[in-house]
Amino acid sequence: MFLPINRKEMEERGWEQPDFVLVTGDAYVDHHSFGTAIISRLLERFGYKVAILAQPDFRSCEDFRRFGRPRLGFLINSGVVDSMVNHYSVFRHRRRVDEYSPGGVPGKRPDRAVIVYSNRAREAYRDVPVIIGGIEASLRRLGHYDYWDDRVRRSILLDSRADLLIYGMGERAVLEIAEALDSGIHISDITWIRGTCYRTREFVPDEQSRILPAFEEIAASRDAYAESFAMQYRENDPICGRRLAEPYGEHSFVVQNLPQEPLTRQELDDLYELPYENEEHPMYRDMGGIPAFREVKFSLVSSRGCFGGCSFCALTYHQGRQVRSRSRESLVREAEKLIRKPDFRGYIHDVGGPTANFRGPACDKQLKYGVCRGKDCLYPKPCRSMKIDHSDYLEVLKAIRELPGVKKVFIRSGIRYDYLMADPKRQKFMDELCAHHVSGTLKVAPEHIAQRALHYMGKPSADVFTEFVKQYRQTNRRLNKKQYLIPYLISSHPGCTLEDAVDLALFLKEYGFIPDQVQDFYPTPGTLATAMFYTETDPRTGEHIYVAKSLEDKKMQRALIHYNRPENRRTVLRALEKAGRKDLIPVLLTEGRRNGNTKGSHKGHRTGTAAGRKHRKR
Repeated sequence: MFLPINRKEMEERGWEQPDFVLVTGDAYVDHHSFGTAIISRLLERFGYKVAILAQPDFRSCEDFRRFGRPRLGFLINSGVVDSMVNHYSVFRHRRRVDEYSPGGVPGKRPDRAVIVYSNRAREAYRDVPVIIGGIEASLRRLGHYDYWDDRVRRSILLDSRADLLIYGMGERAVLEIAEALDSGIHISDITWIRGTCYRTREFVPDEQSRILPAFEEIAASRDAYAESFAMQYRENDPICGRRLAEPYGEHSFVVQNLPQEPLTRQELDDLYELPYENEEHPMYRDMGGIPAFREVKFSLVSSRGCFGGCSFCALTYHQGRQVRSRSRESLVREAEKLIRKPDFRGYIHDVGGPTANFRGPACDKQLKYGVCRGKDCLYPKPCRSMKIDHSDYLEVLKAIRELPGVKKVFIRSGIRYDYLMADPKRQKFMDELCAHHVSGTLKVAPEHIAQRALHYMGKPSADVFTEFVKQYRQTNRRLNKKQYLIPYLISSHPGCTLEDAVDLALFLKEYGFIPDQVQDFYPTPGTLATAMFYTETDPRTGEHIYVAKSLEDKKMQRALIHYNRPENRRTVLRALEKAGRKDLIPVLLTEGRRNGNTKGSHKGHRTGTAAGRKHRKR
């Protein structure tokens, strides 16, 4: 049974009022890929009454009175995706589709949804506690650079007028808050819970805390902003981190408590096996359904957290660097439920998480001492203390694919190929991958190929990727499989120059890759790369770096990746002239025009290999 979405359904359950009204910018999908479902089902398990207010009318506070006054509070999130990312492309163009709304129709949520919803809830019931969370609140918990306003904004806790902010994966925090409120503790006194931020007029630092540069400083000085972000980056660990306080004026602070400990395997199993309907709410069926749900309906979430350390990714800031995973038994039980669905066609679309082949902490030291402050697990090379083992993941995949009714189990969430290549037993995984778990094309994310760009991305050298490509192709040939690779790439990443983009174009030509998807770097709150973009420095070292910010520079870097497309010819020509590489015009453009009809191909053929190799060495 779905949780109540209106007063009638609430009263049919015999409720006079809900304990919590959970407000979300997404349509209501009762599936564990959606944070709203996880939090509401978890609270339900512990006896709390939760009503769902999905995509309310935000133009007034009337919708926020739909269920009457909640006994304990409002829980508010923007949805699975930050509302500004959901609404705007990197070029600030309004998106035409909202994947998390019925029929993909946009306009169902406001810009800066957490702020708007929180203020509407406050208007509806002035003295009811308001707790904000989810990705939008989590990544904006302290002063942050906002790409859409092109300025530093203060903590979302202040602009939303919320009482408390939950950051990271909020299951433990929300239960502790619910218990405290239920016991009669006033929301203003709930200041001790890990994974939360609160406001206070006084803050006395101790050995377990640090005071960040004041908001006024980071808003006025990019150096101060870089210093603040570097401190946050180092302290974001539940074991070795410290509390942080960000001053606002003389008598106001936003305090960030330590992160919550990651859930154990048993806790994850219990969480993902709560009684979800695993469906979108029936009211959306005549509206075209929820596009995003179709992508995950027959997928399994196997892990959380990521020790990959990519600069452009907010996962480490939100989920943390300590990886935790579900048991094989739990995943098999969920797969068996999917098989029984009437619309199941035999295909499990994914078994993974932030990184599919991570199944546990990077090393035993993390469990006792926390993650290393000034060192990445995989960059520039895999740490010697790292535990590299794919056997557990292989057992999970095998157990699921051998279930009656399963035709194929795919891996779509992506594998970390540098972690795989560091495994002495990698060939066994490669054999299993190519034989059973590729749907014709494997998507991997080298992101770039130029060493300078890779350095600022936190990605391995190009040699690691080329060796992976070599072994992948050899394995497919031996297995008599016609399967290919598509690389995910990022253009205009901070630190990436036009010369680096030229090198990438030559690499793609040499290896015959014609990527389908290219993402221009999108500065979003909470990432190291966004701090680089804004400050034009590396916050970890203070080193000045080049950042492509003009539309022309961005277009040139992007066009070089799709140099073969006729519509990009003029832009590529300008890029080569600006980079002082007119010698490459016959190499990239002459054959590029002739091969223009290969647009979108991913056949993995090699073209111009000798020419590409010759010119990349210059």
